[in-house]
Amino acid sequence: MAEKRDYYEVLGVSKNATADEIKKAYRQLALKYHPDRNPGDKDAEEKFKEAAEAYSVLSDADKRARYDRYGFAGMNGGSSSGGFGGGFADFDLNDILNSVFGRGFDFGGFNFGGFGGSSSRSGGSMKQRGSNIRVKVKLNLQEIAKGVKKKIKVTKYIPCEHCHGSGSEDGNVETCPTCHGRGQVVQTVNSFFGQMQTASVCPNCGGEGHIIKNKCKHCQGQGIVKGEEVIDIDIPAGVGDDMQLTVRGKGNAGPRNGINGDLYVVIEEEPSKEFERDGNNLIYNLFLTIPEAILGTQAEVPTVDGRVRVKIAPGTQSGKVLRLKGKGLPVVNGYGSGDMLVNVNVWVPKKVSKEEEKLLEELAKSENFKPNPTDEEKSFFSRIRDYFN
Repeated sequence: MAEKRDYYEVLGVSKNATADEIKKAYRQLALKYHPDRNPGDKDAEEKFKEAAEAYSVLSDADKRARYDRYGFAGMNGGSSSGGFGGGFADFDLNDILNSVFGRGFDFGGFNFGGFGGSSSRSGGSMKQRGSNIRVKVKLNLQEIAKGVKKKIKVTKYIPCEHCHGSGSEDGNVETCPTCHGRGQVVQTVNSFFGQMQTASVCPNCGGEGHIIKNKCKHCQGQGIVKGEEVIDIDIPAGVGDDMQLTVRGKGNAGPRNGINGDLYVVIEEEPSKEFERDGNNLIYNLFLTIPEAILGTQAEVPTVDGRVRVKIAPGTQSGKVLRLKGKGLPVVNGYGSGDMLVNVNVWVPKKVSKEEEKLLEELAKSENFKPNPTDEEKSFFSRIRDYFN
């Protein structure tokens, strides 16, 4: 399955693009890839849907803020799957198109006339985007429970200091004679829909709008060189193993002062010696002696917030589950926390002394020590119900 593309990259806008720029970019892509204009072209159809999905997020201030901080993980309440909620079905394409083109938008005939017959993108040359970087960060359970700030050193492409990222040895660049600095070439064609204009990347300058003749000797005209950067990462509480967070603009630098790629941070959870994790719940195995289980006791158990005491009722059976509300892990990007589930185990000695053997033989004669479980205790399913209630 192809990797999901960054929404800003899909629309061809910068991370600082205004709402109007985002809307304009989407409108042009919708015009270009609409199925009525590309009959039978599956690739165009997918790009049409991809653009609509990107616009549905970036046009919404709240969704855009979550996406800017957490990437795709922020689009589904922090699920480790890292996807866009339920995907394309989560938004109404008709509503999106109507909000951009107006209620007169026609799916059947696709009317271009109201937009001057042009689907070309304005705004000059296109900056090349640097590639994304993926790194793994190990976290222990305490860091996951509280959230943590990490500093990591990343080897990546950075702007060339000699030419300040321009790629030019002397700082001079020439306007591309083919596209005259626009980065695009425009063709006008007559079709069933009327006269339309189509834009494509300039083949001479690669869409940059300018040409460098005297290339920088340090970076060979690329404007980028290998280097290192120490990056601060703010990891929210409650993340899980394999969850991916996105740090915007901290990937490889784009060639010739282009747009930086992103840094993908993949969480690697270190196994805990004390707890097992079940989603946001934590499971702790508590071992009791036979006298403690019979007589009852006060037991001390660890939690992510420190140790707490729990009351063990007299006659507690092995397999009993005690639930400590809210003592588990917080819900990432949400509210509330999971629970601590204390699984009681009665420890049976593997060996006993002669004196202990005699005492046990005497106790075994007592009716009180003969198994007499209740109907609920007989049921395996009652224990399962105990665990989840």
